[in-house]
Amino acid sequence: MPRLADALSKPQRLAVAAAAAFTAAAGVAAATGAPDVDRFVIAALALAALAVLVGESIEQIGERLGPGPTGLLQSSLGNLPELLVAIFALREGLTSVVQAALVGSVLGNVLLVLGAAFLSGGARHGAQRFRPEAPRMLVTLLALAVGATLVPTLAVRLETPAAHHAAALSDVAAIVLLAVYVASIPFWLGGGPQPPRPERTGRDQAQTAGVTGPRWPPGLAIGLLAASGLASGAVSDWFVSALTPATRSLGISPMFTGLVIVALASNAVENAAGIRFAWKARPDYAISTILNSPLQITLLLTPVLVLVSPLLGPAHLTLVFPTLLVAALAVAVVVVAIVVYDGEYSWLEGIALIALYVIVAAALWWG
Repeated sequence: MPRLADALSKPQRLAVAAAAAFTAAAGVAAATGAPDVDRFVIAALALAALAVLVGESIEQIGERLGPGPTGLLQSSLGNLPELLVAIFALREGLTSVVQAALVGSVLGNVLLVLGAAFLSGGARHGAQRFRPEAPRMLVTLLALAVGATLVPTLAVRLETPAAHHAAALSDVAAIVLLAVYVASIPFWLGGGPQPPRPERTGRDQAQTAGVTGPRWPPGLAIGLLAASGLASGAVSDWFVSALTPATRSLGISPMFTGLVIVALASNAVENAAGIRFAWKARPDYAISTILNSPLQITLLLTPVLVLVSPLLGPAHLTLVFPTLLVAALAVAVVVVAIVVYDGEYSWLEGIALIALYVIVAAALWWG
């Protein structure tokens, strides 16, 4: 096996070094009892760096599996840092933070990251056209997931007979979402919503597939994935332990913390790859990369957390979310559906998506 320095490109070496440095710093801060805000910030940076490393490792492994199995692998492991943060938060009884983080991860991708991709690609290359079939399918499944959250929430807010059985209704909805995910596995294995590959050669083909550096040896990719996964578990524990006292010291509400800070640190950062695709005038891959992550959160991560939450902590995580979060989620999916329907985007649409994200985040600044 080649040496680590030879197997990685310079950006990849920097990513590994950053993940290792921030993880070590977070461990030292936790062990020495550093101030809460310092521990919180360092752990957040470590989570973001580890999320990038997890995503890169999965892409490298996927180069040998093909597009279908890669989509399945991404569904299972791509949101590992966020899953671990949610588990530790539920153990601490921080249900509202977990709910806000789940919604924030979806909003961060479909509004902030997608908007940034549209802005960067549109500003550099002008209006960009893409095949709309795959994005339409992804948005349709996102709409299903929003409906699964909207129904239990409305049942409670409108005080219907089902309001007294919110936990059971949430469990049923979670099982249905998991069934949809399981039913989609053959689709993923068959290639998933992959846009057609343009006729490119050499380096361009590697970049189109998602890998922008040298191909890693299998042992290196699996080893880095395992190491980053284990490190994510430790960092998630340190992050959650510092979360409540740090946000209290900073005067930040738990809702805003979950929606913005936790979501961006544990999930949306890894999807910067989608922005790079848009910058390089590859809109099909940019949109598919960005929209797949919130789909995995809504069809797999959220229902799993709902079903296992009684085993993790004092409170049962349900799909009865704060009304403002559900409304923001519904509006975001509708807006994205309108944007992708015509198969074309511009930089102005990117600004509009980012503006909506800022408005939603501002609305939750006070809780």
